[in-house]
Amino acid sequence: MNQSPSVTPNLEEHTHKNPIVTKQQLFAKQLIVIVLEMLLALPLGLLLAKFQIGRIAWIFGGIAAGTLVLQGYRILYQYSPQPNRTARKVGMALVGLTVGASNTHANLASVASSIPIFIFLTLFLLLSGSCIGYIYSRISKTNLLTAMLATVPGGVGIMAAIAADYNKNVSLVALVQAIRVTSVVVLIPFIARTSAGSYYPQTLSINSTWLNVDPSQLELLLLVLVITGLVVYPAILFKIPAGDFFGALLIGIGFNPLLHSLPFVGDISFSPPPLINLLGQMLLGITIGEYWGDKPNFRKQTVGYALISVGMTFVAGAIAAILAMQLTSWDWLTCLLVTAPGGSAEMILVSLALNHNVEIVTTGHLVRLIAINSSLPLWVFLFRRLDEQFSEPV
Repeated sequence: MNQSPSVTPNLEEHTHKNPIVTKQQLFAKQLIVIVLEMLLALPLGLLLAKFQIGRIAWIFGGIAAGTLVLQGYRILYQYSPQPNRTARKVGMALVGLTVGASNTHANLASVASSIPIFIFLTLFLLLSGSCIGYIYSRISKTNLLTAMLATVPGGVGIMAAIAADYNKNVSLVALVQAIRVTSVVVLIPFIARTSAGSYYPQTLSINSTWLNVDPSQLELLLLVLVITGLVVYPAILFKIPAGDFFGALLIGIGFNPLLHSLPFVGDISFSPPPLINLLGQMLLGITIGEYWGDKPNFRKQTVGYALISVGMTFVAGAIAAILAMQLTSWDWLTCLLVTAPGGSAEMILVSLALNHNVEIVTTGHLVRLIAINSSLPLWVFLFRRLDEQFSEPV
């Protein structure tokens, strides 16, 4: 079994000695890290925007910033901050709010009829992921639970946290998941741009549209952010699967209809300013980059096995896209975005940037997120039992 050194910061090893001082120091360091990452992500996003990547250039800027800042801390200060899960939750909430608002006027009733297809595609991807995990565990000589957590498309943070709970190889799980998410985030927009360039929108200048905030909408923006926080925090506290994204998405969908239903409110329509989308993208990218900056040194063989498993996951996603094309009237790009193996928020952002069947892509990924997260306890139980059987002497 491949084992890797722990990526837990040295600071946390002494928490029991002086917890108050240590927590204050830890919070201060985390705050400094995220501020530096945001300050670096902005110019990097601007630089990437010059290459006409599209409106998701800020995710790539965040990935680069997260990687550079964490690696810089490790090299210069011998301090290894853990990936900031709070930053990702905030990013997911901001993205969910933006996506929900964009779906306010969508014809969601027509999408609901396709839910059986979404369920079928999700089951296919889950079964494929299980087979890939088994193959990966055999070729890499890794226990089955670690291999499954590494290969099932369920999010870097969630799978790494489960691995830590069961004392499995957290670093290896985070490595494979980070390779998968990064590959999807980089390759899918590239494929969409090269193959569908005729309707791929050009990047907007940050000096104009991105920073436009209607002063009359500031009060509504503050209100919707407060409501989002009040809904998302309990969802996170009670560990509702992907509650940060779901809660904000529902608020984005229902906020305008709620306003219009109030008798004392005039004809007001709220739309989150583009800056909210930009900040959400940067935070998502930063947390992906942090997992890269947080990685200990792996052997080439370990990375090679991880790439093989990610490659198999991409093949499964491509097969699922072909099945979706046969079962529906969706075009190939919609099928590709629906079946892409995570991250869900990032793929929904791509469809939003393309203004291409956002409601279909959103529903498909939400069904998959619900299925994966709600079935995780069962999957973990089964994999642990199989692990015990495989480890028993014959």
